[in-house]
Amino acid sequence: MRESVAAENVPGGFSAVYDVLKALEEGGRIRRGYFVGGLGATQFALPAAVDLLRQLRNEPPAEKPEFVQLAATDPANPYGSVLRWPELPVMDEDAESAPRILTRAVYAEVILRNGELVAWLRRGNPNMLMFLPAEEPERSQAAAGLAHFLCARGQERMRHSSHEGALITTINGQPVAAHFMARFLMDAGFHAGPLGMHLRRILYRRRMRDEKRKVARCSSDAGRRHNISNSAGTWVKRSSGSL
Repeated sequence: MRESVAAENVPGGFSAVYDVLKALEEGGRIRRGYFVGGLGATQFALPAAVDLLRQLRNEPPAEKPEFVQLAATDPANPYGSVLRWPELPVMDEDAESAPRILTRAVYAEVILRNGELVAWLRRGNPNMLMFLPAEEPERSQAAAGLAHFLCARGQERMRHSSHEGALITTINGQPVAAHFMARFLMDAGFHAGPLGMHLRRILYRRRMRDEKRKVARCSSDAGRRHNISNSAGTWVKRSSGSL
């Protein structure tokens, strides 16, 4: 709680809001406890939030991790306020385009995997920072899941905008084609290009039209086969009757 108040730059600091929180606790509006390990002992939360935290004691299945993309300034992003930012990954090259500091800026977004930071990016900027586990197989699992999430998220955004594609140029200051993530991005639907990895818009209307034509063609073929079968049956009956 102290960390949240400090991050919001509340005038007077935590002591200025403590009496209010204490009164809310006495009135049964909020609860006091030690809900998040590693933080200050004085923590308050709404009863519903406490119930949600209890549900999160068990992590999601390893085969179905939960990915969430948030604005860095979103209160749901704990990094940079309640939690410290992770150490910046080692830059393989001294790329000037690579971010050198992580901030809760209005232009920044974060991607969380089961609540842990796996990517930090700037809107409209093709350079990303990624934070993957160091050990296998967790590293490859996180990379594959992140790549498919970026692909699905990119296609979703393109469907609601005029952009024809998305681009990733560098990851952690390294050209994306030379990074560990490259093969996972290509498996997910990205295409290698001279500037990096491109994600092209999928023309859903055209694909849906093609699918409808395919279904109609299959139905027509099935109907034709049915008519031929009926005609053949009729011919057999007539032939049998003439004998």
